[in-house]
Amino acid sequence: MTIEELRTSGRLPSPKGVALSVMQLARREDATMEEIAEVVQTDPAITGRLIRLANSALHAGRPVAAVRDAAVRLGLRTVSQVTLGFSLVDQHLEGPCEAFDYPRFWSRSLLMALAARELGAQVHLRGVEELFACGLLADVGTLALATAYPSEYAEVLRRAGRGEAPLLELEQQVLQTDHDECTAELLRDFGIPETLAEPVYYHRCPAASGFARGSRPDRVLQTLALARRVADLGLASGAGRAELQPALLAEAAQSGLDAEALDALIERIVGDWHEWSELLRVPVHFAQPFPRMSAAGPVPGHDGDDPLPLRVLLIEEDAPTRLLLSGIISRLGHTVYPAVSREEALALAVEVVPQVVVTDCARPAATAVEFCHALRATDWGQSVYLIALTGAEGEAGSPEQLGLEADDYLPGPVSVPLMRLRLRAASRHLSLLQERERDRARLARMAADLAVSNRRLEEAALTDPLTNLPNRRAGMEFLTRAWNAADRYRQPLALMMIDVDGLQGINRRHGHGVGDEVVTAVASALRSSGRRCDHIARMGGAEFLVICPNTEPGSLHAVADRLHGTVRSLGIVAGADAVPVTIGIGLASREADMHDPEALIRAADRALRAAKKAGQGRIRLVERGRVHAAAGS
Repeated sequence: MTIEELRTSGRLPSPKGVALSVMQLARREDATMEEIAEVVQTDPAITGRLIRLANSALHAGRPVAAVRDAAVRLGLRTVSQVTLGFSLVDQHLEGPCEAFDYPRFWSRSLLMALAARELGAQVHLRGVEELFACGLLADVGTLALATAYPSEYAEVLRRAGRGEAPLLELEQQVLQTDHDECTAELLRDFGIPETLAEPVYYHRCPAASGFARGSRPDRVLQTLALARRVADLGLASGAGRAELQPALLAEAAQSGLDAEALDALIERIVGDWHEWSELLRVPVHFAQPFPRMSAAGPVPGHDGDDPLPLRVLLIEEDAPTRLLLSGIISRLGHTVYPAVSREEALALAVEVVPQVVVTDCARPAATAVEFCHALRATDWGQSVYLIALTGAEGEAGSPEQLGLEADDYLPGPVSVPLMRLRLRAASRHLSLLQERERDRARLARMAADLAVSNRRLEEAALTDPLTNLPNRRAGMEFLTRAWNAADRYRQPLALMMIDVDGLQGINRRHGHGVGDEVVTAVASALRSSGRRCDHIARMGGAEFLVICPNTEPGSLHAVADRLHGTVRSLGIVAGADAVPVTIGIGLASREADMHDPEALIRAADRALRAAKKAGQGRIRLVERGRVHAAAGS
């Protein structure tokens, strides 16, 4: 399947929702930052990420808190590109390809994105945030292949893992494309400028680019290649790190970075990696600062008996209580984000996207109700697990009595065992939600596959299996559309009915296999020598129909002569015998007294019968009810 066919199938990774709207806006020359901000702020998660990016250490100056200010600081093109990247991360944190490690893919892509941005700033490249987007999407072709061909690509990855052949070679063998080609095509589809898409394509093999040394494309390419080394090193095992370290040091030296400078730079990158992994909800593969990488030991695995670590937003006005609850939640292995007021909590929630919210509803209850309603009004807030602190038993009513939209409540005084029980329930609830989303995704993929299968069945129902031309049904449907178009635009319409001469005799003398070969060769000749506007269909047996929209009778004669000559020159051999092939052609043009397509068909069929009666290789025309011999026949 070609890239074009993959696009048509709808199976390639593509932006959706806010990211798609931002991309469409960015392609408009008159798009304003106000329009971009209005679209982006409808998605709190993307809003928080863009503001975080704009407030990163690479941007000096006053911190921004509004989407418009972030967009102005980053630039329209960068907002479009990074929003696209964030959209793909959110959609493809898991998928159907069993051998493709989706979390590891995004963890590595994020590390490369951050490394490209930091390295770009280090070597004073302009537009470093675009390098962030390039790093995030540098290997999106592998995601595309895993998404489009989950079963086939899983086998490719297994074979590559066994060392049977390089991955690119196996991809070409099995899929007739590779992830580098897919990446290049997708970046163009996503609107990434060629000055960035080309360096991304060559980042694994910079020497093949042919870029002028020191030019901007070359500097972007060297930065992406070095970022790739950092990403590979960050996710490698202890033994692998020792092998990769010399190459990284050598490439860094070419960019003017010694080991000490590289140390400090990687330490910043790894720090950002942890923060951004949490922000994008991508599991991070822990790494140590560069000097200790070769000595870093494995990270202990997670104990499956305990609930997975959760992001917990805690809202408590009372400082001692807030400190106590933060300590309890942290002790249970979760990340806690404390907030004093509910206004502060909503602003913080946009940035961290919590999975659980713990809020005091005992004082004042009315404000708690407003907060819960505001939380549930957002898309992401509908799936948040909300735990209401109701004070001592009997001090306040249940969440239902208070009018809260909470999932659970916790009476005071709060203890570690009570909080553990509530958070375990939250973890189970969120796991069920994730499983439901996975089921929805699977159903969506099944629906998409079914739609593709239906389209293929429909195509098969309209295609002649021997010649791959449209069949009689498809030909008649096209003729009806052509007739209506001729009515609408007052244009001429003509037909050719074609029959292979003596096909039954060929079948008797040489067998039906040779007869099929003749029919197939004639079909190919008609297809290759016909005009692009003509529509050819096999009507059955040895008979073909050629529909010629907007064609005058004089032009029709020339087209028929060309088809006749092309077929006559076919060199078909059966054993030691040459098999001469000729065709009879009947021509007809739409006339005023023809009231439907069938009348035109009858006229062309009458002309064909007259051509066959006159002998082999004849062309006849019906005009004003009379049959004429075409010029030269």
